[in-house]
Formats: sequence, C-alpha cells, structure tokens
Amino acid sequence: MFSQYKPNQGYDEYFTSTDQPRATLKPLLSSLGQMGLDQLNRNHEAAGMLLKRLGATFRLNDSDSKGVERILPFDPLPRLIGAQDWERLERGLIQRLEAIDRFLADVYGDQKILADGVVPRADVESSQGWRPQMQGFQPPLGRWCHISGLDLVRDGDGTWRVLEDNLRCPSGVAYFLENRRVMKRMFPSLFAGRTVQPIDDYPSHLLQTLRELAPWTDTPKVVLLTPGVFNSAYFEHSYLAQQMGIQLVEGRDLVCEGDRVWMRSTAGLEAVDVIYRRIDDDFLDPAVFRPDSLLGVRGLMGAYAAGRVAIANAPGTGVADDKLIYAYVGEMIRYYLDEEPIIENVPTYICSRPDDQAYVLEHLGELVVKAVAEAGGYGMLIGPHASQAEIAEFAIKIQADPRNYIAQPTLELSTVPSLSEGELYPCHVDLRPYVLRGKEAWVSPGGLTRVALRRGSLVVNSSQGGGCKDTWIVDEAPC
Repeated sequence: MFSQYKPNQGYDEYFTSTDQPRATLKPLLSSLGQMGLDQLNRNHEAAGMLLKRLGATFRLNDSDSKGVERILPFDPLPRLIGAQDWERLERGLIQRLEAIDRFLADVYGDQKILADGVVPRADVESSQGWRPQMQGFQPPLGRWCHISGLDLVRDGDGTWRVLEDNLRCPSGVAYFLENRRVMKRMFPSLFAGRTVQPIDDYPSHLLQTLRELAPWTDTPKVVLLTPGVFNSAYFEHSYLAQQMGIQLVEGRDLVCEGDRVWMRSTAGLEAVDVIYRRIDDDFLDPAVFRPDSLLGVRGLMGAYAAGRVAIANAPGTGVADDKLIYAYVGEMIRYYLDEEPIIENVPTYICSRPDDQAYVLEHLGELVVKAVAEAGGYGMLIGPHASQAEIAEFAIKIQADPRNYIAQPTLELSTVPSLSEGELYPCHVDLRPYVLRGKEAWVSPGGLTRVALRRGSLVVNSSQGGGCKDTWIVDEAPC
C-alpha cells in the first residue's frame, strides 16, 4: 500500500528519513496492508456517508461556497502517539494552563506581572480580548480557563511546540469524539493487536468539571448557551448538550432576577447554576458589553459578580488568546511557577518591537505572519507560498499597525499519510488536545488532529479545506 508513498523533507510520523516504518507503526501498517488501498477507499467513502447521517457538519468559508454547511472531512489513517511521549505533553499542557490562569487572575487583580514589566501593560490593555469590566472579579474555584484547546505542532525535527492557545470557546471536540466512533465502526480491524486509550468518557469529565464550578449546591443545574442554529459550530453545541444530558439554551430562554439566572420552562422558572457558554464575551450581557446584543442575557454579569452563577470559560480569558500575549507565556511560566516550560512556543517575532519589525519586513518571504486576533487561518501570510503583491500588501499592513501582527519561522510541520485524491500522500498536521480544569485538571487522551488535505498546504483549518484524523495514544514506546 505504501510502495509509492514518499514522505516530504522533515518529520513523517509513519516513516523515518530512510523510509523505514517507525517501530510503533508496524502492527498498523500490517493491518492496512491486509486491507489494501481499494478497500480503504471504499470504507472511507462509507465513513463519509455515516458522518452525513450523523450530521457532523462544519461551515465552509471559501470564496466559492461562503457559509455553506459541509460534512466533516475525515481521513481514515489514524495518528499514533506513544504513551511516554503523551505523558510529557500532558504535564506541559497542565503547566501552561496553570500559568495562564494565574496570569488572568493577576491582570484582572493586582497586576503584579505588569508592574514588574514582565509583560508590557500596553500589550495587555490594547488586546481585543482585554475586558476591563472583569477587574476585581473572583471566578468560582479561582479558575478562569475551564475548557481549553491548545494547538500543538511537531516541527521538522519532531519536536513538539505550542502553536496557539484557545481559551474562550474552543471548538472541535465533537469531531474528536465522532472520529473515534466512525473509526471503530468502519475500520475495526485496525485496532487489532494494540491498546488505544479510550476517549468516550470526555462528556462525563466535562459535566463533572462544570458541576464543580458551583460549590454552593449539591445538585447544580448546568446549561449550554448557544447563539443558535445558524452558528457554524451548532452541531457541536447540540451534540455536547445531548451527550451530557443538559439543556441547550439560547439567550431568550434565560432571565435574571434577584441576582440569579433562571431558565424558562413549561413548569415555570428553574434556577441555573452553571452556564457553558459558546458565545463570545461581547454578546453575554448587553448591560455590560455590547448593548445591541440579542444573544446573551441582561443581568448575567450581575449574577456572576454576586457569585450566584458560574460561566465557563470566564469572560475576559480572550486576552490570553491574543497571539501577541502568546509570545509571553514562557515568561509567565517562569514568573508564576518558577519552572522552565515543558513545551516551548514556536519562536515568535513581535512586530511592535522595532528590531523585530525590521527583521520581519526584510524576511517576509520566509516567515509566517499572523494577525493577533484572527482565527481559522484568516489574516495570515505564508511567505514562501505568497506572491510578491501579497508580501508587499502585508508589509504595508505591518507598518500601519505593528501591534496587530506577529511573525514566526515557516515550520516544516510533521506529516502523516492521508488519502488525497484516492492516493496516500504526506499531509501536514497539528493537534488540539482538550484540557478540563475544575477542582483537578484532566487532559483528553489525544485530541483533534487536523490535517491539511490540500496537497502541499500548511493550513489545517476545516474552514479552508482541512480535515481531521483519529488520534491514538498507544501503550508503547514513543515513535
């Protein structure tokens, strides 16, 4: 099956630089060989039909099909990570989120890290995610980030690095769970002869985390707040609510009275203790944030300040999503924890620094430039793949608003074999593990592996042609 497969330069997660299969992949490669490429393609087509029946859709935002709902692009060749390698990543993720949580408590509290000059005050207070309304707030358990999805990559040497932090409303977990469900049903033979850590209990861990945010009651009422059916992630909202057995609500279903949040029902008003919100800060409460919001609940922030409702994630966490603030997380770990980062950032140039900006402008054709508040692969220049006109345009943008841009080396992201046009092709991947933090921290075994299915592309976002794979944590030595 792999006789014509030629890994790119860099780190391939199935094969070494001498085209030899990595030790932990041999049982899987044997099973794939017995299946054959024709059967793999037939099962892949059947898997797509299954996902269609399940309604696992996402919103495609390319220029030709803007706003069109499509079936989740799914690739059937799993990604394997050894248990020893994974244990280190778990520790690194928990370390990083503990430091970020302390940073959020600090900048909305005493602001010691700003006073000490470790993170510039101007960089925080100019962030689109900064919410001065949150100063002085004390969230339940002292936690700000309850549900996080951090994007990891492997560089050309196979070294794991953090690419981005997603701390407001991280998405994709429903696809992470559905990938495993489809793999078990359509490709059961690939699981033979190995132990793969299960992921089915994510919804129960999520529900437990949410319930722990309401220590004032033994029977907390939890709801999931969605913007509604036209949101691009509505499938995930309804899926998670169903899996947890909680109510899926919109802002119009809730009302605030007496510093409490209540849910309207046929039996009257029912008190709500925890809101898993899937709407942005600006829309949560028109009395505090955007006055024209029709998605949130007037008075919600008053009930939150009174300690009568918990919101996951806490409003204001978006300041740590800012790609400029990302550049300081290593310093946060040293400052708050007195430790060295277990997982390093990708080296980052901050365009608001004169020396960094000069270097970036001279090397735009070699770098990846990102707008600090954009997501989904938008607002980005990939220098080696850009035209001279695009490079010139970004130079003007950087000079006009340097605070809005960072730059990073163009990483040779690791590759995993994927089905592309019916053939096996090395496609670039990243990984989004999910971390839950209530009374304790819990990391999902694996996460959402996103894959750049367009040949040669480095963009893994589903909104721009990317897909995803099942991720296996296997009880064997790392690759």
